[in-house]
Amino acid sequence: MENNCKDCKYYLPVDVFRGMCKRDKTNIGPDHEICAKFDRLPKCKFCQKYKAEKEFLGSCLGNTIAYPDMNASKCAGFEWVR
Repeated sequence: MENNCKDCKYYLPVDVFRGMCKRDKTNIGPDHEICAKFDRLPKCKFCQKYKAEKEFLGSCLGNTIAYPDMNASKCAGFEWVR
């Protein structure tokens, strides 16, 4: 799985096509390559309990709808994929 800027906890989305790095205040796109300051944000697609069912849709524990890019930083059951 390839990481992009949108997977970093320092990425701040401005709109669908652009964002900003919270650390150095530069304008970046969500699909730009990661930098040396990259810190992975917990998202459903990085969780062991997430199962992809379609391209942009999946489930958590097989019964709750989840999106791969959904922020999971507040999820009590989040476990990083090994």
